[in-house]
Amino acid sequence: MSDSAPSEPLGEIFRRLIGNTGAISLMHYMGEANARYYSSRDPLGAAGDFVTAPEISQMFGELIGLWLADMWINAGREEPVHYVELGPGRGTLALDALRSARRYGLEPSIHFVEASTALKDVQLANVPRAQWHYDLSTVPAYGPVLVVANEFLDALPVRQLVMTEQGWRERMVVPDGDRFVCIAGSQPMDAAIPEARRQAALGTIIETCPGAAATVYEVAGRLMEQGGAALFIDYGHDALRDGSTLQAVRQHLKVDPFIQPGEADLTVHVDFASLAPIAQSRGVRWMGTVPQGRWLRNLGIDARAQTLSQTAPQHAQAIETAKERLVGEGQMGLLFKVMGLAGPGWPGGAGF
Repeated sequence: MSDSAPSEPLGEIFRRLIGNTGAISLMHYMGEANARYYSSRDPLGAAGDFVTAPEISQMFGELIGLWLADMWINAGREEPVHYVELGPGRGTLALDALRSARRYGLEPSIHFVEASTALKDVQLANVPRAQWHYDLSTVPAYGPVLVVANEFLDALPVRQLVMTEQGWRERMVVPDGDRFVCIAGSQPMDAAIPEARRQAALGTIIETCPGAAATVYEVAGRLMEQGGAALFIDYGHDALRDGSTLQAVRQHLKVDPFIQPGEADLTVHVDFASLAPIAQSRGVRWMGTVPQGRWLRNLGIDARAQTLSQTAPQHAQAIETAKERLVGEGQMGLLFKVMGLAGPGWPGGAGF
């Protein structure tokens, strides 16, 4: 795939590949589509395709920074300490979080795990002290790590398995006119389904995300070896469920994920129910997985909003609107979840 000219539409590359070798997996389709998408643009903000919580309000990053500082102080203020953010977007979250953490003496080295060259220039302008890594393997292996991953796991490619009359099969992608469609593959996949879930109605779809599982496993291993804490924040579910959650967003609207691959952001709901046991298998403490709205309220977002409104009364309505977007049950407050992890000897975190 990498040998083809970047300007060639990804859909044409897929058509040629499928014509030569047969159907590709949905996981392959999603992975290549998002790799093209994120490498070619800054997707954030009003002029982009979507807006994340740090772009909505500074309160989001500030409260995360206070949470990290509280964890670090209660764990004994060990240094050196490293702030590690997975998929840092424009660097807005880090900017807000580290500003508030600095008030309490927490001034960590800053490490961004980022594959998008399009976003690195923006991150450099906002957070010039940051060091960049393609993955976690080059992040320092000494000293506690404070890991933040906001809307990172949802963009990792998923494998979808579907129950057919012949048993479980992987969902594959083939062209159909000017779009792509999913079909059931030919290879039996029953062994990939947990035994407790193998009996299911025809058409049942189960999603698994190897990338999310590997990320949580690796972060948990770092916490065990180095100490520290981690926050994974994303939209998803904290109980097992089935069905396809694949969606595409372009210019702030949901679009067909099977038209013009590489031109829209493809995401899925994060399966937090399966990730918590993976983290616990490494020996770390799982603090819980709670709705974002409840977590932010427990950390004091209402008081922070009131303070900001008193300081800048002309922006009071905008501050209240932003807060409601973050915590409202009909907006991000319920659908988005926060999962907290801590290494040995580190305290339980506020909000859980």
